Amino acid sequence: MKLLAWTLLLGSAIAHGDHGHVPEGAAISLEPLDATLWVHILLMGLAFGLIFPLGMVLGITRSRWHVPLQVVGTVIAVLAYFLGHAHKGRQFGKNVHAGFANWLMLMLVVQVALGFYLKLHLEKAGQGRIRWIFVLAHGIVGKAMPLVSWTQMLFGGIAALGFCQGDHLGQCLAHFIMGSAFIAYGICLTILLLVGQFWLRRTGRSQEFFDSLIIAAWGCVNTFTEHRWGGPWVHNDLQHTTMGIVWWCAGLLGMWLSRTRGGRPKRNLIPAIVILLTGFAMSAHSQTLMISTMMHSIFGYTLMAAGVTRIIEISFVLKDRSSLGSEPNSFQYLPPFLLYASGFLFMGSTEEQMELLHNAGIMHVSYVLILYSIAFILFLFVNILLHIYAVYAWPESTQSDEGKYMNANGHARSNSEQIQDAEAFELQGLISDEEGEPSAGPRKTSDEEMAKEASRH
Repeated sequence: MKLLAWTLLLGSAIAHGDHGHVPEGAAISLEPLDATLWVHILLMGLAFGLIFPLGMVLGITRSRWHVPLQVVGTVIAVLAYFLGHAHKGRQFGKNVHAGFANWLMLMLVVQVALGFYLKLHLEKAGQGRIRWIFVLAHGIVGKAMPLVSWTQMLFGGIAALGFCQGDHLGQCLAHFIMGSAFIAYGICLTILLLVGQFWLRRTGRSQEFFDSLIIAAWGCVNTFTEHRWGGPWVHNDLQHTTMGIVWWCAGLLGMWLSRTRGGRPKRNLIPAIVILLTGFAMSAHSQTLMISTMMHSIFGYTLMAAGVTRIIEISFVLKDRSSLGSEPNSFQYLPPFLLYASGFLFMGSTEEQMELLHNAGIMHVSYVLILYSIAFILFLFVNILLHIYAVYAWPESTQSDEGKYMNANGHARSNSEQIQDAEAFELQGLISDEEGEPSAGPRKTSDEEMAKEASRH
């Protein structure tokens, strides 16, 4: 604990690189990245990209390996943090990655402190009554950590190359935010496909209701932010603004069509059509460089493919049902994966990236294959995490013809029991307070009951 606190204080006092060696008006110096900085990048990627997400899932399943894995990740992150301030070679001017690193480490300190306190099981002097507050805080920080880590890794890549400066900032934000949104959408579809159907049934809403709600909200933001109102209409302003209008108009329709006359949830194709239209618009997005035009075209085609496969899934594979049962059809993996690929293609198509590839003489085909490879790896990792969760949540379970899950002892489990198990995915059980064997499924612990009871009052 003290080591982490001192790390944060030292990091605030030491500059991330030597600003004095950066040429005036430039974001980075001309030297290449040295070995120390590469080690920093690899260790941070290992800790925040692999170990912590895996440890989070093990915490949800209340595995005995949760705490040891998170301790290993914390040690690696602290070491990598110091290496980030001790490198030579390329130097950096002031950047958001250096400043945001302290906030990320502060979150890590808070998370470790909360976990340490909860492991003590303190009950004296009324601490048992307020324990639910620490459980809730630990869960909130745990939920936010993957999002913050993803953001910081993007900041790191941008800072390493000196991108997104000056006039490039606006389109840079658009590409990275929108690309991340497509990847997040793909991850959400993967979760709902593999482990989230019972939670969805509990809400009493169709999946398209939530999709359309987000699409409508995002469209409203795009409508009023893609053009500087009061100023002249410049390159692609009109296309971006009209795309936002289509989104909120279609989103409102999708929300309306997501219920039957009797109020029951109903599937619809509106979100898939929006994805299809967005892909069509982006495939014809004119660019200055030929490689940029080709990248936007492939991004658009990939997004169109995601929309088409989503329509086929709902209409012909599922036939308007919410799911096929415990095991999804192999075709159902296509729409989420194509969203992963679309996100990486869009994030990798900024003006500065395209100029860098053009000057290096790299063909767009090679670059597309690399981005698709990254999408495959992330899709694999998400599936592995969800598999680990499902194995602990429903061990040795099969589905009968009546649609009920069978335990290992042959007794049918009702949908309500499955819904209660699925609630564990909301990260209420992020911590592992017990060192015993993991249970047959995620169960309500005393901490969770206290947090839930307090929230009701």
